[in-house]
Amino acid sequence: MTFAHPRRWRALLGAAALMAVGVTAPATTAYAAPPGEAPHATGTPLDPSVSPALAELIRRADHPMGSQIRAHERAGATPRRDTAAVPGVQDTVSGIDVSGWQGNVDWNSQWGQGKRFAYVKATEGTDYTSPYFAQQYNGSYDVGMIRGAYHFARPDVSGGAAQADYFVDHGGGWSRDGKTLPGTLDIEWNPNGAACYGYGQWDMIGWVKDFSDQYHNRTGVWPVIYTATSWWSQCTGDLAGFRTTNPLWVARYAGDPGPLPFDWDVWTFWQYSDSPIDQDVFNGAYDRLVALALG
Repeated sequence: MTFAHPRRWRALLGAAALMAVGVTAPATTAYAAPPGEAPHATGTPLDPSVSPALAELIRRADHPMGSQIRAHERAGATPRRDTAAVPGVQDTVSGIDVSGWQGNVDWNSQWGQGKRFAYVKATEGTDYTSPYFAQQYNGSYDVGMIRGAYHFARPDVSGGAAQADYFVDHGGGWSRDGKTLPGTLDIEWNPNGAACYGYGQWDMIGWVKDFSDQYHNRTGVWPVIYTATSWWSQCTGDLAGFRTTNPLWVARYAGDPGPLPFDWDVWTFWQYSDSPIDQDVFNGAYDRLVALALG
């Protein structure tokens, strides 16, 4: 198992801490990749107002939800542009998900476009906290949205329980206020190596279970699992499921959610587009979204 480079840990922690108190990180805190590590690439446009130091940090260390799914698969169907008349679904609620790539989000504008929930990236691995987490998490709440936090899984740097603890300790907690959704585990292809992070299928199931169990131990609710059907099949082998405990958030950029990962029989969230920002839909009426937030 490979652990995070110490220089990366110091750089990421420093930038996040400075942002938390409203100080712009100087250029010297920008993360410099160890030799052989490629900068992160994504089709997500970086907010041009982000300072140069933070822009470098985000480009190299912040993997947005779906970034690796978009790199590995694109459905042949035209991506959905709205959530009207989702096949087989009577009621839906529109939302978005954001990360450091979006910088300071105009939440009033998103509310005006009909978005009623938001998921915000909090953490990645055990050494990165999004420098824009506070603005995005608190801003979505303040405008009236039901909000939640997500964690980008990095099984290559530490165990599942350790990452659940890091997530909860850095914004990924939950409270029964009817406005805070259970945290989400974002598990997708490895951005820096083997697709399944060097894990066998049973070991990957164990990693996800360790994260899920520890999150439940810490918060009293089960985390949502975000993934793509093809990744789940490849990396867990469909050997075990989480249907009875964890809500499913499926990613598929097409006209419908398509086949679901084993052995879920219903999706709770669907990420259906990344244009102009990640677009999501909740499978149910607004009162059911509130019920999920209440645990």
